[in-house]
Amino acid sequence: MHSAVFLIEFGAIILALGLLGRFAARFHFSPIPLYLLAGLAFGTGGLLPLGASEDFVAIGAEIGVILLLLMLGLEYTASDLVSNLKTQYPAGLVDFGLNAVPGAVAALLMGWGPVAAVVLAGVTWISSSGVIAKVMGDLGRLGNRETPVILSILVLEDLAMAVYLPIITALLAGVSLAAGSVTLAVALGVAGLVLFVALRYGRVISRFASSDDPEKLLLVVLGLTLLVAGIAQQLQVSAAVGAFLVGIALSGEVAEGAHTLLSPLRDLFAAVFFVFFGLHTDPASIPPVILPALALAVVTAFTKIATGYWAAQRAGIGVKGRWRAGGTLVARGEFSIVIAGLGVTAGIEPAMGPLATAYVLLLVVVGPLTARFTEPLATRLFPPKPAPAPVAPADRPAVVTAADDVDPVEEGDPARRG
Repeated sequence: MHSAVFLIEFGAIILALGLLGRFAARFHFSPIPLYLLAGLAFGTGGLLPLGASEDFVAIGAEIGVILLLLMLGLEYTASDLVSNLKTQYPAGLVDFGLNAVPGAVAALLMGWGPVAAVVLAGVTWISSSGVIAKVMGDLGRLGNRETPVILSILVLEDLAMAVYLPIITALLAGVSLAAGSVTLAVALGVAGLVLFVALRYGRVISRFASSDDPEKLLLVVLGLTLLVAGIAQQLQVSAAVGAFLVGIALSGEVAEGAHTLLSPLRDLFAAVFFVFFGLHTDPASIPPVILPALALAVVTAFTKIATGYWAAQRAGIGVKGRWRAGGTLVARGEFSIVIAGLGVTAGIEPAMGPLATAYVLLLVVVGPLTARFTEPLATRLFPPKPAPAPVAPADRPAVVTAADDVDPVEEGDPARRG
């Protein structure tokens, strides 16, 4: 009887997620807010609270986080990451200063204490790589000149998680300064070791995982990822960061094949993860925090736009590309929920979960809109100054060609078509 109830409940969840995903795709927006709302509906205080399948959903949610980070790691090589660290680290520092500080200040103003301030700083700091990648693809901007700048910031954020997550894990566990320092040292050592192995022996690892049989490739890559993630968590390093580093270590045809095979699994378990977070948030607890969440969303939307604008300007991108970069970075999503989930599990502040849910719901909806409309709106509000007409010799009139009206930095930008 218990197994029958479990199958009915879990089948209903998966079916509902599929229908919600189709609805979101039809109207060209991210399904993440719908998944969160589904979790609110199935959780405590919702319309149809779950019982038998909740433990399985929790395990599926953990696998979802691991697969999200693995797939992100597959997008980059170790050499790419090292290059990004060398050239784009100032943008990463600006990103941290402009976007983590508002979250920390908000937590302190609400009287939540320093530990909650560190957690909420992470919630407001990290952009959603998944949502942003989907938005850029939908808008046809993957070939734009500002896209490498956006990706560099996202990669730096993900690398920063290798340091940040062990810190908040130690803080939430209430360990001493010495123990926390050991935890951080172990985390940095493991991350550095994996990066070193990826740089020196990435081809060996890829050959080990390589197979012409899709079934064997899937089993080896998934098994290796879960194994490393479990070992990383045992060493008090985030399991998600361990999975991210495994993705970095794989390259070439193995990475491409694994990406194709694992994409459906990632989408399934990532959806389950968002539902799981919603399950642990009582819908009645959201209205009291909606105003702080709205204020925080407005502030950090503007700070993300400023971050992208500054980083693109530093890279020599034209004005329109700077606005596009800033607007694209606004969306928060999976990683904000992961960080908030750690705080909720530790029980540091009951309002953390509702606030993070409302905050992510707001920005995951607004993010695709800012990506699309920030540049045209900014161009209308702050029109570029016309270039001065060339001074012609006195014996002939001035002639202005069409090329004189083109920003040389923007010329050839795919976004200028149409």
